[in-house]
Amino acid sequence: MDALDIKILESLQRKGRMSNAELAEKVNLSPSACHRRIQRLEDDGVIRDYVALLNPRAVDKPSTVFVEITLSGQADELLDAFERQVALVPDVLECHLMAGSADYLLKVVARDTDDFARIHRQYLVRLPGVAQMQSSFALRTVFKTTAIPL
Repeated sequence: MDALDIKILESLQRKGRMSNAELAEKVNLSPSACHRRIQRLEDDGVIRDYVALLNPRAVDKPSTVFVEITLSGQADELLDAFERQVALVPDVLECHLMAGSADYLLKVVARDTDDFARIHRQYLVRLPGVAQMQSSFALRTVFKTTAIPL
């Protein structure tokens, strides 16, 4: 990646719906050259996807809960089974394999504490190999970005 690729990526991370013509002007390229670079970045897997970022309150999911999960063992089969099943839980936005006291950290969205209790009962406690779980409700999001520094 060169400096122009970085400018393109930084611009798209801030405004993904920017037209090719607008982006080309912003980075001082012709529209065709800009399009070729974007296509290459997509083909190379640098640009993975384009998405709409929703306001959680507007879609009635204002609560964020971080859930630390410790499994009953560390066998590959157990980890694989857990990872397959947790990916099917609709309210889990992220799942990270961790180093430290917990095996996994989940980011879950819910309407409120009652909704999280439903998610907990219906999905989380039924995940394969769960031995221990600790949940923490975020009081508010101080800062959040999806942009990766380049």
